[in-house]
Amino acid sequence: MAAAPRPSILWRDGRRLSPFRALIALLLTSGLGVFGYTHVTDWVATQAETQEEPWFAAYVDVTATPTFAFENVDAQTAQDIVLSFIVADRDDPCLPTWGTAYTMDEASQALDLDRRLARFSQAGADFTVSFGGLLNDELATVCTDHDELVAAYGSVVDRYDLTTIDLDVEGINLSDREAGERRAAAIAELQQQRRASGDELAVWMTLPVIPSGMTEDGTTAVQQMIEAGVDLAGVNVMTMNYGQARDTGESMAEASIRALQSTHRQLGVIYQIAEIELSDATLWRKVGATPMIGQNDVFEEIFTLEDAYELNAFAIDTTIGRMGMWSLNRDVPCGPNYVDLRRVSDACSGIPQGEARFSDILAEGFTGRIDSVAGFVTTPEPRDPAEYIDDPETSPYPIWNAEFAYLAGTKVVWHRNVYEAKWWTRGELPDNPVLNEWETPWVLVGPVLDGEKPMQIPTLPYGTYPEWEGTAVYDRGARVLFDDTAYEAKWWTQGDSPAAHAADPDSSPWVPVRLDEIEEILRDLETGELIHEGSGTITDSTNNDSP
Repeated sequence: MAAAPRPSILWRDGRRLSPFRALIALLLTSGLGVFGYTHVTDWVATQAETQEEPWFAAYVDVTATPTFAFENVDAQTAQDIVLSFIVADRDDPCLPTWGTAYTMDEASQALDLDRRLARFSQAGADFTVSFGGLLNDELATVCTDHDELVAAYGSVVDRYDLTTIDLDVEGINLSDREAGERRAAAIAELQQQRRASGDELAVWMTLPVIPSGMTEDGTTAVQQMIEAGVDLAGVNVMTMNYGQARDTGESMAEASIRALQSTHRQLGVIYQIAEIELSDATLWRKVGATPMIGQNDVFEEIFTLEDAYELNAFAIDTTIGRMGMWSLNRDVPCGPNYVDLRRVSDACSGIPQGEARFSDILAEGFTGRIDSVAGFVTTPEPRDPAEYIDDPETSPYPIWNAEFAYLAGTKVVWHRNVYEAKWWTRGELPDNPVLNEWETPWVLVGPVLDGEKPMQIPTLPYGTYPEWEGTAVYDRGARVLFDDTAYEAKWWTQGDSPAAHAADPDSSPWVPVRLDEIEEILRDLETGELIHEGSGTITDSTNNDSP
């Protein structure tokens, strides 16, 4: 049984035209002449400028019980949805099914799915389809014939006239590297076929994440796609179920924001490795977030309405490309008959939410639609090499030097960015493209700002510590002043000048006193908590035994 056609779509040579193309065709064939054509091209240019508007679409579980009437949802912000999940049939691995329960034809009959989608489209809403999920086999995991796999994906795209697809890859579907190669090759061919025929096909990957970023399996899956030639619209991370990866006291919103920042950094590295240079703004447009509203699968984790407001504010501020949630089915309180709230429900959130809806909160400010960005093509954005040149006169911290050693907490400038050392390091590039935070001793603080000047390191008053003397003996921990800079001995020393630290910090017995310590000493001297008595003596004013 053929899928019900979407309304308001023209047909040409047996293919459907999107509303955008349909309007262009009508205008260009209506005899408007040069004047009309000029206005049309101006309108097209305007659309091109706005086609990257971020969009919101909540997931809808097609086969969940009770059946969710997505076609009746009247909240304006919940217009677009992501239907889940298309997976492999248990007996025929290359046959797409809805959750192994229905083929597409069976879903049309048993669930009236095609008719409901036609009604949904009549209301001006749009949808995409998600392949995979956690519980069943994603097509590429079990369908090993390339041509059959391409045809399987293509049959879903054609059946539902999709401009965008979502690949929700997790569990065994994600850890199977061979399946990842098959998936990437098939999706690359399908996307190339669609684009060659003048159709659009945006590809999103939905992957698990923890606050420190995507897993190794996740970053590998993204790399497989890019290496196969897939033009990824973006990576949507499941900001949920963090377990022990979430810091004590950290809210779900805070953990999710960390996860998005880490994913953004990882995507930048992946594209850098692929020699595709993209701006930070473009990379943010390739990031999506999907929290699990209310009670998560991890009992201690609850994504509250307050978390939704905070995550939405961050997403709007950074202009991520996509926001979602799991799931629209669950966007209501559970009611008095649902007793065990520790058991996650498919039909309610598990927390009190009154008349408020997560979909309204998370969607606020997301004005785009699914199909409005489907035609976007990733284009490299090489930076001017001059932007990478560091100028000592405009750098707030010293410029990184491969010969120098840096202690934890030391800040440097490299390629117009400020980095801070997490532990002792020497010779390791601050912007070395590593996928995981623990692989680098540096953390990016942020860019060098316009108008910045070298930071003036505060000096301690004369006599705070003894002046260094070449004949004096210093034990480990002893402090001296040398050229107005405070140094501390790392081991017993005599005759070794602190000046040698700059040239050879590893061999020098001296290390500069940390800036935060100097600032604390100066504050305490100013407030009188410490008393400077000269001759290198500082005493605690609160420890005075005099009568």
